[in-house]
Amino acid sequence: MSKRDFYEVLGVDRGVEEAALKKAYRRIAMKHHPDRNPDNPEAEEKFKEANEAFEVLSDKEKRARYDQYGHAGIEGQTSAGSADFGDIFGDIFGDIFGGGGGRGGGRSHVRKGADLRYNLELNLEEAVKGTSVKIRIPTTVACDTCDGSGAKKGTTPVDCTTCGGHGQVRMQQGFFSVQQTCPRCQGAGKQIKDPCETCHGRGSTDETKTLSVKVPAGVDNGDRIRLTGEGQAGVHGGPSGDLYVEMSIRPHKIFERNGRDLHCEMPISIVDAALGGELEVPTLDGRVKLKIPAETQTGKMFRLRNKGVTPIRGGGNGDLLCRVVIETPVHLTKRQKELLEEFQGIQEEHAHKQSPRKTSWFDGVKSFIDDLVP
Repeated sequence: MSKRDFYEVLGVDRGVEEAALKKAYRRIAMKHHPDRNPDNPEAEEKFKEANEAFEVLSDKEKRARYDQYGHAGIEGQTSAGSADFGDIFGDIFGDIFGGGGGRGGGRSHVRKGADLRYNLELNLEEAVKGTSVKIRIPTTVACDTCDGSGAKKGTTPVDCTTCGGHGQVRMQQGFFSVQQTCPRCQGAGKQIKDPCETCHGRGSTDETKTLSVKVPAGVDNGDRIRLTGEGQAGVHGGPSGDLYVEMSIRPHKIFERNGRDLHCEMPISIVDAALGGELEVPTLDGRVKLKIPAETQTGKMFRLRNKGVTPIRGGGNGDLLCRVVIETPVHLTKRQKELLEEFQGIQEEHAHKQSPRKTSWFDGVKSFIDDLVP
């Protein structure tokens, strides 16, 4: 049987925010939880279905893959509704009864550290050609003194006296029981009697790290580089999180990027536009010569093949597209004005042939006005 849409399972829209998503899941989980529906296989299946839907939609990366590819995008990456009821219920409802630990906190006091994000600004040349940069990031690292345990050297953490080392306690709430994170050890299952003098029981210390980041050619705004293990230190000796370096490309003075193509505006004089000529055009690889044909009009687009960007995800080079903008001269001398006035007088005799767009436009205006007059 095919799976139902996860948004439909939880009764929410695709653009639902985290708080509303959690509220919708809480309502369905409360209704169909097995403790409230003993010997009811249908309720248990609905609870499992809601559990799987929430597991995917509450995770940003899984949700993005699901939105793009549907169930195929997260195949093999969910618990398929088989997660422990106590864990998931404690995670969502723990805040009601004073909890606050993460999902599965009682299973092990060892947890992976948090991921970090760094916004890296690059100029267009660096993004197109690739570069290597050094970045400094504030982070936490495992304490060297206690090897991340948080306990004084020569001692070890002991089982929590409240939960007996399980990390979770079970509370009776009316007609059903709720398993929640232990309020004393916060799900670690351990207590530190003699904290480490260096980290004061945290198991980690603050540090600023300098990292070398190799940026491949062709990156664009929003592209990310993942540096495994360079995030926050894990809890109680757990693995470190990851660092995600996100690209931000600064605006360029000449070029604008659109995918693999570059765009620019190329101002030319009236004389060059009318008589034609040869101009030097800047590219990211140096200057190239571009032949401007006579009678070129504003808006004319010239394409320079393979002078764009080679995308990071493969494919051929893009192009450079140059749009002509005819520039009207300013600060004219007396002699220049005289020549232009002379030219204007001569041109009016041949306006129909030499300025067809202008003539057509004024003819259209005249016809429009005539039609308005009764």
